Amino acid sequence: MELDEFLTIRRISLPRFEHAAVMTVEESDRLVPKLPGAKTKNLFLRDKKGLKHLLVTVPADRAVDLNRLGEALGVGRLGFASAERLAKHLGITPGSVSLLALLNDTAHKVEFVIDRALWEADAVQAHPLVNTATMIVAHSELERFLAATGHKPRVIDVPAAAAETAEGAAA
Repeated sequence: MELDEFLTIRRISLPRFEHAAVMTVEESDRLVPKLPGAKTKNLFLRDKKGLKHLLVTVPADRAVDLNRLGEALGVGRLGFASAERLAKHLGITPGSVSLLALLNDTAHKVEFVIDRALWEADAVQAHPLVNTATMIVAHSELERFLAATGHKPRVIDVPAAAAETAEGAAA
């Protein structure tokens, strides 16, 4: 099912803003106009054996410590999943990763992890399965979307990489 159809049927309202294609947070900062909601970064990860897949959504400026994240989630070593795994499990290509891709995980093979700061935000930004637009997802609509896709969010304080932790301590 297409995202727009899925949202319309369920009366989930997500304002959409078109923009130039962006592949990174840095490109997004340059090319996407200032929009409401918290900017996000999304990591599609797998465990060492490739049996467990996770979609991790964090604040856009967060550098994630994958070792500590794997420990916190009890899954061991984590690494980035391949473009082939991304297509297989979420039906999208690199650069378009966002929590809205959970729509395509009908087999529920992907665990959704979201940083507590984003979960508590009034709204977050998410690509609508393409990197040429951004949708604003109010928290209430996020909860409705996840319920409709059958994904229960795992809300944690995603561990930051050491450099970011040191910068935060110095600030």
